[in-house]
Formats: sequence, structure tokens, C-alpha cells
Amino acid sequence: MATESPAAAQGRGRAALAALVSTRPGGLAADLALIAVRVAMAWIFIYYGGAKLFGWFNGGGIHGTTLFFENTAHLHPGGFFAVVGGVTELGGGIALLLGLGSRLVGLALVGDMVMAMITVTWSNGLHNLSGHAGYEINLALAALALVVVAFGAGRFSADALAERALAPTDTGPVS
Repeated sequence: MATESPAAAQGRGRAALAALVSTRPGGLAADLALIAVRVAMAWIFIYYGGAKLFGWFNGGGIHGTTLFFENTAHLHPGGFFAVVGGVTELGGGIALLLGLGSRLVGLALVGDMVMAMITVTWSNGLHNLSGHAGYEINLALAALALVVVAFGAGRFSADALAERALAPTDTGPVS
């Protein structure tokens, strides 16, 4: 039974440590992580957008959301902001799920979360024990949306299909 030399063991340890602290994108791993981010965000934004627009999942629908935006968020006209918020969230969630227009959608959702923090949750603090939501979820969703803005949707997306379709093809030298 051969034993490993101390130098080989140290080299293996260095390689493992280097892999853990690497800042280079992980190829397939990065694309799979982007799918996870997109699917999680899609479900959350479809849920809340559908609740705002159609009353899905016991949401308030347009009427209830309008009243909330006018009375709690102090956004006027409440109906306009209810529709804008609902369309941004529901449409953005569907687009994220497909990976369609992801960078632009990510920016819109960052704006949506910043507005939610400014108008509703900021005064409650990061984590509120009194039953009123703090801004921690808005902050986390805004950060995840920024990941999509920075990295795009990844290779498993409608954006990647469009990019491949629009990429110039090499036709050889021009005569």
C-alpha cells in the first residue's frame, strides 16, 4: 500500500482550497444556479403579482391592492400603482421563468422591491417582531434580481436561444 507524500497531500489541499475561494464563474454550475434563482424568484413574483391583479392565493385583487397602495403605501392613484405593481410582478415572474428579457426584467423587479421598501416596509426595520413585515424579503429579492441583471439568465433560457439566433454566422472571407 503506497502512502501519499506530504508534498502531494499539501498540493491536493491547496487545489481544494483554491477551488473553494475561486472567483471565476463555474460554467454549468453557474447556469444551474441561475436557473434556481430564476425559478425561486418567478414563483414569488407570480404569486404576489397574481394576488395583486386577480386575487389569486387569497390576495386582494385590484380593488384590495388599490386600497392598500392608497392607505398604507400612500401611493396615488392607488389603482394605477396596483396595476403597475401587479403587471411588473406577474409579468416579470413569467419572464424570469422563461429567461426572457431577464436583465431588463431584473431591473424592473429591483425597482419594484425598492419601492416596496421605501413605501411600506422600511419603517418596520429589517426584522419586525410586531407582526408587520420588515424589509428583509424585499432586500433579498432585490439582491437576487441584481444577480440576474449582472449575469443574465444563463444558457438555459429564451435569452440564450435569442442570442444564438442573433449571433453573426461566420460565412468565411468576403471576396
